[in-house]
Amino acid sequence: MLFNSLQYLVFLPTVFLLFWLIPHKLRVPLLLVSSYVFYMSWRPIYGLLILGLTVSNFLLVPLIARSVEQKTKKWWLAGVVAVNLVTLGIFKYANFGMQTVKDTFNIFGVNFHEPHLHIILPLGISFFVFEFIHYAVEVYRGKPLVKNFMDFALFASFFPTQIAGPIKRYQDFIPQLSIPSKFKWQYLDDGMQLILMGLFKKVIIADNLSLVAQAGFSHPASFSSLDLWLITYSFAFQIFFDFAGYTDIARGSAMLFGYKVPINFNLPYLASNVSNFWDRWHISLSTWLRDYLFIPLGGSRCSRLKVYRNLFITMALGGLWHGAAMHFFAWGVYQGVILIAHREYSRLLQKTGMASKLLSSKVYHVASIILTFHVVCIGWVLFRAESIKDAFFIIGKMLAAPAALLHFSVAQLSILQIRDPIIFPALLVILPVLMVAHVMVNWLNDKKLYLSPPWALQVGVMVALMCVLTIFSPDTSPRFIYFQF
Repeated sequence: MLFNSLQYLVFLPTVFLLFWLIPHKLRVPLLLVSSYVFYMSWRPIYGLLILGLTVSNFLLVPLIARSVEQKTKKWWLAGVVAVNLVTLGIFKYANFGMQTVKDTFNIFGVNFHEPHLHIILPLGISFFVFEFIHYAVEVYRGKPLVKNFMDFALFASFFPTQIAGPIKRYQDFIPQLSIPSKFKWQYLDDGMQLILMGLFKKVIIADNLSLVAQAGFSHPASFSSLDLWLITYSFAFQIFFDFAGYTDIARGSAMLFGYKVPINFNLPYLASNVSNFWDRWHISLSTWLRDYLFIPLGGSRCSRLKVYRNLFITMALGGLWHGAAMHFFAWGVYQGVILIAHREYSRLLQKTGMASKLLSSKVYHVASIILTFHVVCIGWVLFRAESIKDAFFIIGKMLAAPAALLHFSVAQLSILQIRDPIIFPALLVILPVLMVAHVMVNWLNDKKLYLSPPWALQVGVMVALMCVLTIFSPDTSPRFIYFQF
């Protein structure tokens, strides 16, 4: 069941109405059953997977808390983490592992016939496995256990965040379940605004940009260097609006029930360096990697070379988390390398005493944003390409871009399979307007100058968004990009 499907259009209002009509003590069971219905609408058998992991973690994690000796606590923690990672590994990396073994044997001329495992990756497994690991580590660090099984089960299976996050922290989410809240119109207003804005980002912007990205990355040899830059820009904004749209719908759906889940994006393409980009992009994942991988490896509390090693390992594994393919691993390695390069550059600036002058310069700040965006875009090629070979071909061609201006004609638009030629120029206007509006709203909120618009205006905007969604929706809407992870 997709957020942008007719099924969800019926499912969400039904659960919403039932939730506010029944007594508080029945609300968690209702959401739990609804979440399993939501998940099992895809493949019913995988409901047993999330249930099995939920039961295992609920029973095993208390053994960490009850252990007296530190060594025993560590062993139990290692066991719980292993249960989760082995499950993730079987479903997500078994086929990749078999293919890697086959390719290795082929190098030495050995014909290896790998077994056909027929494993289908369960939706959202990477996200709820990370939530289980977070829970185990926090209990190990002294945080309290969740003693109510239904609360714990809902923490992992809560349908707005179940498939693609944001990755929740149990100490933030669980306490909300016990608050006997009453319905407020603000829940409906805020929730619907987020849902409609998320659908707009996904259906109108991301789905139309996906046509450009798909055509370009499927046949990279057919396009010029400058074409490939434009195609890469298209994907950069596609993945942002696709995932940011998903997050808006997830947060809006949760808000309908009076629950808050973490934000995941904070204007990432306005980051002035790659480190700042990861403070703004997929925030729930980047903070998870920091807290449960980078810091346990030693974090920044060690020698410079070891810090760089920790960064490299964290980002390389973060890339592999995104998918069992070499181009995802290469993307993670690339992120690790550019983060290390940024740290080394910052260190040299500090050493030469130029940091304060450059960082205070507005010209330097704007130039840094532009450079960071393009460095990130090169990484997106590794992320999106059909293969690592295609990725290197595209990047090589992009870096060899001629100085000639790009002639992007209506004929070329037809090659890129744009359904309606007016969509692309419309998007070129919509994208900067949205970014500027988003910056302004954030600034007004920071300055506490933002006032909620009149009710009539809010309704008018929501009706206008629904009309735009109806008129300009593509013929088909692909599923959200992060559903595959």
